[in-house]
Amino acid sequence: MQTLINTFKEHVIELSSNKGFIHHEWFIEYHLDIVEQIALELCDLYPDADRDLVHLLVWLHDYWKIVDFDNEYKMTLIQWKKKLSELGFEEDIIEKALWFVEIMDQNESLDISKTAIEIQIISSADWCSHFVWPFLKLWWYENSDKDYKELMKDNIYKIQKDWNKKIVLPEAREAFQKHYELALEWSWTLPERYLNKQ
Repeated sequence: MQTLINTFKEHVIELSSNKGFIHHEWFIEYHLDIVEQIALELCDLYPDADRDLVHLLVWLHDYWKIVDFDNEYKMTLIQWKKKLSELGFEEDIIEKALWFVEIMDQNESLDISKTAIEIQIISSADWCSHFVWPFLKLWWYENSDKDYKELMKDNIYKIQKDWNKKIVLPEAREAFQKHYELALEWSWTLPERYLNKQ
């Protein structure tokens, strides 16, 4: 299984380097590699989780964004299934992985904390990675034509949504609490006091 995951990982890395992909300069190093590390650390804390499935989800969850960013939600699961089948993944693992990605993408309407532990791990790892430098700053880099107040508003909305809806495991929340607070400060959520914060 690990060999298949590594093959898929190499495929995703190759696709991500395509200059037609808006995030090609940084997506692997500053997102997927970090998601992978956080997810595997969470698997150490949750030994009942299917580690191989989680590892596959790391490299699968943003696949459509990499393949066709402008139409990311139009890429069908049939296309994903075909690629995973070509690489040699078994039908049952493909079905489960795709089902879990679909559930994870319903985070606006679904309580992720009530889903399978593998979904909770990948969701928490994915969104924790947004609090690791320089993820939030890259939004500014790629959208430098936008008004800075609009960018600040976008960042604050994204930060709070990630924190309140998507990072569900207590260990992840505890580890990233200071990152969250700092991210809000970087996005110019001004404190009531600057000195003597009590």
